[in-house]
Amino acid sequence: MNSWQFGFQDFDPDDEGRREALCTLGNGYFATRGAAPESTADDVHYPGTYIAGCYDRLTTDVADREVEDESLVNMPNWLLLTFRIDDGPWFDLTHVDVLDHEQELDLERAILVRRLRFRDERGRTTRYVQRRFVHMAEQHLAGLDTTLVAEDWSGSVTFRSGIDGHVTNSGVARYRTLNTQHLTDHHSYESTSDTVVLHARTSQSRVRVAEAGRARVFVDGEPVDAERSLIQQNDLIAHSVTVHVERGSEVRVEKIASVHTSRDAASTEPVVEAVDEVRCAPGFDELCRSHALAWSRLHREFHCGLSMSEDAQRSVRLHLFHLLQTISPHSSDLDVGVPARGLHGEAYRGHVFWDELFVLPTLTLRRPLLARSLLMYRYRRLDRARRAAAAAGLPGAMFPWQSGSNGREESQRVHLNPRSGRWLPDRTYLQRHVGIAIAHNIHHYHRATGDDEFLGEFGAEVLLEITRFFAALTHYDRSRDRYVIRGVVGPDEYHTGYPDHERPGIDNNAYTNIMTAWLCRTAAQVLRELPAERRHELIEQLELRHGEVDRWKRIAQRMFVPFHGDGIISQFEGYDRLAELDWDGYRQRYGDIQRLDRILEAEGDDPNRYQASKQADVLMLFYLLSADELAELLGGLGYPMPADTIPNNIQYYLQRTSHGSTLSAVVHAWVLARSRRHQALEFFDHVLAADIHDTQRGTTSEGIHLAAMAGSVDLLQRCFAGIEVLDGALRLNPLWPTELGDLELTIRYRGQPLNITVTGRTATVRTAPGPAQQPITCACGPRTVQLGPGETAHFSLEQHPWKPDSS
Repeated sequence: MNSWQFGFQDFDPDDEGRREALCTLGNGYFATRGAAPESTADDVHYPGTYIAGCYDRLTTDVADREVEDESLVNMPNWLLLTFRIDDGPWFDLTHVDVLDHEQELDLERAILVRRLRFRDERGRTTRYVQRRFVHMAEQHLAGLDTTLVAEDWSGSVTFRSGIDGHVTNSGVARYRTLNTQHLTDHHSYESTSDTVVLHARTSQSRVRVAEAGRARVFVDGEPVDAERSLIQQNDLIAHSVTVHVERGSEVRVEKIASVHTSRDAASTEPVVEAVDEVRCAPGFDELCRSHALAWSRLHREFHCGLSMSEDAQRSVRLHLFHLLQTISPHSSDLDVGVPARGLHGEAYRGHVFWDELFVLPTLTLRRPLLARSLLMYRYRRLDRARRAAAAAGLPGAMFPWQSGSNGREESQRVHLNPRSGRWLPDRTYLQRHVGIAIAHNIHHYHRATGDDEFLGEFGAEVLLEITRFFAALTHYDRSRDRYVIRGVVGPDEYHTGYPDHERPGIDNNAYTNIMTAWLCRTAAQVLRELPAERRHELIEQLELRHGEVDRWKRIAQRMFVPFHGDGIISQFEGYDRLAELDWDGYRQRYGDIQRLDRILEAEGDDPNRYQASKQADVLMLFYLLSADELAELLGGLGYPMPADTIPNNIQYYLQRTSHGSTLSAVVHAWVLARSRRHQALEFFDHVLAADIHDTQRGTTSEGIHLAAMAGSVDLLQRCFAGIEVLDGALRLNPLWPTELGDLELTIRYRGQPLNITVTGRTATVRTAPGPAQQPITCACGPRTVQLGPGETAHFSLEQHPWKPDSS
């Protein structure tokens, strides 16, 4: 395989779940896992089709309490296609002698190819090839093409092609004790002699979904009017098609499917739309061409050329591929956020967390309108966030840690530890820092794009209301003459309270406190820089008083930050008084301790007792803020930042982190990149391997980790290549690792397509030729240039030797 191909050479039932997730095909509107078309949900396979933004809520009695969960719904399985030879059994890969088996994902054309050759119990040898796509240009269409060759036999073959609505949300083992039947009111019918239709609705949200499937049969390339019969149940409908094949002949079944819901724009009714679209759709090969053309445009816009190892190139391309299958140009009109596990499985129930913090930088410098649409998902839920803050007795907007359909808090209040089998209180909803991430995203988007219209009409209002909430969350501590924040949970997630204390949450999480100071300072600046008319409108609309803004400024100068030891920023107040964990002992006993929280709870212990973090927490500050920004921020708070602050803190927390989240490797690679390059590259390798090799042991089958995938590209772009937008200029500070070869990528800055090549400490920027427009400003080191269309600038920092930190 080359670096545009990803796949598997054998059949491994124990690994099928991971492969199905990694071979998912999607187009931003919907996605379908890479399950075999003849399979149904069992201990090996899990067919799943998910439509962006289609959620439903169900209630279950759990641990003596009623629990309501909202989930991204597993929709009817349009893939259903199987066959049998003569009157034999329906095809089952586990009941034949597999001679060859290959599954190949073409990352360039977004086509999944399955090739197998087998011998059945009667000694007949058959070759079988399947191709499928989920169309990137026509968002409602998908196709499956199946070719069967009778190598050494003649006889009849019966194909069964249809739509299976008998599906539940049972793809995550620990959720299976919950209510999983989201689809109800199934109906099916035969539209034409070659087309079947199934429609249903979700139980609580009452979204109507309709799928239509058209199957046509060809023998040796010629269409045939085969014998057909209809199999119909309320939740399943299929055609059985029987044809006669001669030895060596080829029979092909072409299936085109359409998926529509009542949420669709420009739609009259989902059943009518699905049937009409399938009726008008061309054949598989013609659709393949337009599908590949749509992908070729995306590949140009998101080009990331690497001369590193072929495996690393393949990993980066796979990551970009899954990002664009989850968040595509179709997403702009769908009112959807960034689901943490993509549209690839049911982990986290398809919820939206803070993952856009890691995803937006890759999108903003290529498809800014798409990044804007993801920020609009938050804006449309601003009123819900205001209501949540009001319910907590606070002004402003309190965005939820887990969001779904309407922006209500969807975090579970109890969760199952699969290691102990116990249901436990879940306090992670106290991660208020999600609001800071949203504000940071708005600020970063505006800085990168100069989209003043978005900031004025939408972004500033969200940012100001988030600031208002965090300012109210702070309390003035007279004994310290500082502002403090109590009862929250930081990014770490292991620490949800103090040992032996009933009150949930911890006090003065350093990340939350410092970023609140950043937020207050940024909000005051944004308000000041808005056009006067819009500024006055917002002040009047939000009833924003001068005293309130003055308080923001005081918070930005007097926020409390906990320290201990020799300049170590305490993860939270009291962190240094917790016990040290016997890391070597736990690694010897358990090997993999990424989910240390589950291990400790199963032992009857509690992670709240230890200086042990699941993922980067304090180190997130060094990820979001440059050293200069952080020094200025801490200096403004009255905390000087010595030169060794960052390396000392990295070393301290590196020794106390289990990396139980795939995001931890992204952040650690970032913060180590300019001081310990070798370690940074090790973490970068962990990011590339996380889902491909399922380093969290069983989680990839439940859905890929989208933020880590996007984060790998951002590491190349902003971290190693040093491409950033600052002070109205595209700034480059390349420190490209020689181990990674060269980098060539395309971005779009202020409407101008750019090609950037980076090698070591040198960079070349080329603008695309085109009509005259405003020149863009590019800067590298002390040199600044203006570039118009079709111009090139070469930069070098070789004369500015770089020295790694002594740490």
